[in-house]
Amino acid sequence: MLTKIKVTPLAAESFGVRSMCTFVETSDVKVLLDAGVSLAPYRFSLLPHPVEFQTIAKLRRRIAQAAGQAEVVTISHYHFDHHTPSYEDWVVNWTEATETARQIYEGKTVLVKNPRTNINASQRQRAWMFQKTGGKHAKTLETADGKAFSFGKETVLRFSEAVFHGSENSMLGWVVMATVEYCGERFMFAPDVQGPMSTRTVELIKAEKPNVLVVGGPPFYLENFKVEAAQIQRGLENLKGIVEAVPVTVMEHHALRDAQWQKRAMPIYVAAAKAGHSLVTAAEFVGEENVFLESKRKQLYAEFPPSKEFQKWMKLDSKELSHVKPPL
Repeated sequence: MLTKIKVTPLAAESFGVRSMCTFVETSDVKVLLDAGVSLAPYRFSLLPHPVEFQTIAKLRRRIAQAAGQAEVVTISHYHFDHHTPSYEDWVVNWTEATETARQIYEGKTVLVKNPRTNINASQRQRAWMFQKTGGKHAKTLETADGKAFSFGKETVLRFSEAVFHGSENSMLGWVVMATVEYCGERFMFAPDVQGPMSTRTVELIKAEKPNVLVVGGPPFYLENFKVEAAQIQRGLENLKGIVEAVPVTVMEHHALRDAQWQKRAMPIYVAAAKAGHSLVTAAEFVGEENVFLESKRKQLYAEFPPSKEFQKWMKLDSKELSHVKPPL
């Protein structure tokens, strides 16, 4: 565990949303990693349940509060569960036009994935939009890929080269991982590496020798749909090697969107236990109960039917939905 670096997960699948937002503090600097949070617009052909909207609203406030304390905000890549856009959207991102992003990025040192190299077309467009909108509020906006930044006397924030968002040559593009090193301790943040599936990503993680690692696990819910079973298995095998090497691994994100994720991850739990190490979710890391909402959306609708007002809102045109706050 860490005794000198304070790590606080703020939003994640185990809290009921899509996110990996994490707040990291040393005596030198406070860093807000990947300040984005989203909901799946449709899962099981259903819009988010009112409980999911209540949860994202609460976690938006938590992220804004942390941003008020942070000096540095990072963006590992330009998916909206990892950075906050500057347009109105009440279905997926729970954002007001301009204001939500301004609260997060205004006056901050914002360290971002390079918007021009190792980036796919959709993320390049989102990066361009961010620079024109939320990014313009930053005190400084700088690319981070492969760079290290020093704060105070002893804190270093180090970024990896761009690594694949999942499998080798993934159509989803690239991300950058981050390591906070302070007084001999190392915390590492590896979002959306999906296992990791890439051998190079595994090498980079092990080379950092983190005491605590937050990592995006394999996307079980996409198996044989958008992701080949062999890639999922590769992610599991690589993750097994990581938990054997890292004292505390926080597995989050894509992996936890499947209702059977714990069963699928059982070999990883066994490997961690044999090594005397821990494998936990973000909620478990901070001593809270897991709250899995997306994978239970159908169950939520059955057990807690929405109000008539909410059902009326659900019937709005898809373009209208984003601009009309759901009645909760």
